[in-house]
Amino acid sequence: MLDIKFIRDNLDRVRKAAKDKRSAVDLDRLLSCDDERRHLLVAVETRRAEKKRLSKEIPRLQGDEKRRLLEQLQASSEAEKADEERLTQIVAEFDHLMLLVPNVLDEDVPFGHDDQDNVEVSRWGLPPSFSFQPRDHVELGQLLDILDIERGVKLSGSRFYFLKNEGVLLEMALLRLALDLLMRKGFIPFIPPYLVKREAMEGTGYFPGGEEQAYAIEKDGLYLIGTSEVPLAAYHYDEILDEKDLPRLYAGVSPCFRREAGTYGKDTRGIYRIHQFQKVEQVVLCANDVAESERLHRFLLANAEELLQSLGMPYRVVNVCTGDLGQGQLKKFDIETYMPSRGGYGETHSCSKFHEFQARRCKIRYRDGNGGTRFVHTLNNTIIASPRILIPLLELNQREDGSVSVPEILRPYLDGRSVLEPRRK
Repeated sequence: MLDIKFIRDNLDRVRKAAKDKRSAVDLDRLLSCDDERRHLLVAVETRRAEKKRLSKEIPRLQGDEKRRLLEQLQASSEAEKADEERLTQIVAEFDHLMLLVPNVLDEDVPFGHDDQDNVEVSRWGLPPSFSFQPRDHVELGQLLDILDIERGVKLSGSRFYFLKNEGVLLEMALLRLALDLLMRKGFIPFIPPYLVKREAMEGTGYFPGGEEQAYAIEKDGLYLIGTSEVPLAAYHYDEILDEKDLPRLYAGVSPCFRREAGTYGKDTRGIYRIHQFQKVEQVVLCANDVAESERLHRFLLANAEELLQSLGMPYRVVNVCTGDLGQGQLKKFDIETYMPSRGGYGETHSCSKFHEFQARRCKIRYRDGNGGTRFVHTLNNTIIASPRILIPLLELNQREDGSVSVPEILRPYLDGRSVLEPRRK
């Protein structure tokens, strides 16, 4: 959420962000609501003061003068009630419109309509060349007997799957590898709640607008998280922190659930786009400082790059364009890892900064050295998400006989196992 004063003072910039992000928000109506809201607040306070004055005078009066003031008090009370009812309505509309206003953009965010317009900023590693016809991750998963999509679909529907045998161990090894890396860098590990209230979804910017992507437990008013960013960014909801304790570095380990609404027929083969997955997420709360936010944005990105390099996976980093940014994101880098079956790079990580957008919605502040309070800045980045990361891991490390070499850094997590052998022909 942006400050209404910031919106008024930077209206052209906010209009441009809304247009570039294709956000449907009526800024003119928002400003009109704000004008009426402020007018009504003054009117209500004025009438209350008048009622208080009349209430003190009336007991000292008699006769016609007393009746006149009683009539005046009655009229003032009725007018106050009408103003309060209108104020309740206009505040509700104002609050709703404020939730629809997108964050502004960093100056170097490229303009574009979708992920095809993202701009590459760096690349690491070289795609492999195989001396044989490589298999995709689905065929490899079947040969190794670590992936069963058919039975996942039979029991749960499309975009579900079973991991089994070494597939389970491989996913757990990747999650632990990522978590160990972050803990060495000072991150505090969390296993958060997997169900959250609407306040957390609104506070982090996923609602309103993203309801169709979330699984809702309507009876309890709860939602399955699509990322541990939600509970961790909202962990200090309505709290005031101390500046000396910033930045807060949090690492969330959780299953994630997404409906993938609007992707019918897209990426239907395999485990690239699915409804349930595991993730280790980096979440940072820092001081309200643009330079500090930028430093930490690069820090989070570097952590994910370090992990991919340790696994020997070629990747590229892209600066995400305006049309591919979420409502609250000021700027985002995606990491796309090379996947032979796709003949190119596929998104595996997203690294976002928000400045105070989420903190305002979650009411997370800190007390600075002068005793004042300011909203924190928030950032996040995936460091590993499985099973999508299994796609490049299996495909890049495959051998002609269908076996898969285990990256050296993962072997200690797999009892020293260096190769996954086929179980099936």
